[in-house]
Amino acid sequence: MLPLSERLSQYKTTGLTTRAIASGKLVRVVGLTLEATGCRAPIGSSCLVETVNGEIEAEVVGFSGENLFLMPSEQVSGVLPGAKVTPIADGSGIPVGMELLGRVVDGVGNPIDGLGELYTEHTASFTSEPINPLSRKPISEPLDVGLKAINGLLTVGKGQRLGLFAGSGVGKSVTLGMMTRGTTAQVVVVGLIGERGREVKEFIEEILGPEGRQRSVVVAAPADASALMRLKGCQTALTIAEYFRDQGLDVLLLMDSLTRFAQAQREIALSVGEPPATKGYPPSVFAKLPALVERAGNGNENQGSITAFFTVLTEGDDLQDPIADASRAILDGHIVLSREMADAGHYPAIDVEKSVSRVMPQITDEEHMLMSKAVRQVLSTCRKNQDLVSIGAYKPGTDPAIDQAFTLKPRLDEYLQQRMKESVPYDMCKNMLKMLLSG
Repeated sequence: MLPLSERLSQYKTTGLTTRAIASGKLVRVVGLTLEATGCRAPIGSSCLVETVNGEIEAEVVGFSGENLFLMPSEQVSGVLPGAKVTPIADGSGIPVGMELLGRVVDGVGNPIDGLGELYTEHTASFTSEPINPLSRKPISEPLDVGLKAINGLLTVGKGQRLGLFAGSGVGKSVTLGMMTRGTTAQVVVVGLIGERGREVKEFIEEILGPEGRQRSVVVAAPADASALMRLKGCQTALTIAEYFRDQGLDVLLLMDSLTRFAQAQREIALSVGEPPATKGYPPSVFAKLPALVERAGNGNENQGSITAFFTVLTEGDDLQDPIADASRAILDGHIVLSREMADAGHYPAIDVEKSVSRVMPQITDEEHMLMSKAVRQVLSTCRKNQDLVSIGAYKPGTDPAIDQAFTLKPRLDEYLQQRMKESVPYDMCKNMLKMLLSG
């Protein structure tokens, strides 16, 4: 970060008047929000707030009359009434470049892995101009993610945006880690937003591993980070992914989780007085979700792609949760992880019946689609008649379709399960599925 004197100098050159950089004072602290008066700064800019322990940085998130509402980027302590508040320039943005590969950064791009400072030639803003939808390349080819259940039955296309819907403790992080090791994407960007600090290190060292880390960038804003840092962590992950896409590379973006992004925005919005709407979520949450998701996807003909998986935490395994419902409407498909399957030791616990890839018909041939449809019919038949078979009310030979479904079910369960460090290529997944159905 640039010294304060240089950032003040940059701020003076932005075209604002000298009055704009005049220092103000803190007049009120309410919850997470600081209220300052006597200074002017645009929404989204930064200020330094004086405390007994030094200065902390805060972002302008709103105003009322002459008063600014500030959200600190770190935990607030030692703030005094009338503390000095100084608007500053936003600095040079997020560092982006090939130097990021193998590194772990926080929500604003600062390295936290102990491997030294990051020196990159380029920087980028937290936000970007939306891409004209008519200039995007169509999704026309599949992306190998190394999982049989997804490659074979829920084929993902380069540039697709999917949701990974699951409750807590059903294997979301492990499933994401399997994708990082098995995908054919050239770069993987992982956003760990609002997760436990223990899980961050565990994901990097055990699930991601040294091999997966070499071509990955991890953005970590754990649960104890401020709401602003968690919000910016998601934007930083998208910014980094956009840089690699603009270099013509195929990027796999794994964001865990979209729900934490929504909760961070809810904390900020409620703190500045925005009224709650749907189950406590203010309207701005549902405006920011599509703005974030739409940054992923294909670029133009000269650019690469961002294939994104956004995990969505379903509270109480309720798929009708407001965030889950809103996310499902703006994504190109959803993959549901079942707690019942996880409890039975079936991993990855992907519920194929409840999951869908909306672009699969565009990127696979007719034979592949017919095989996928056949598997869904088998699973549906078994589910509908499971109780009858369990209690002995069904007599074998009564219905050939039911007999065939229960004959295939054990082999199909074996196909859908996969060890954590196992990776199966896309073509092999198709061949295995073909042999299973014709066997």
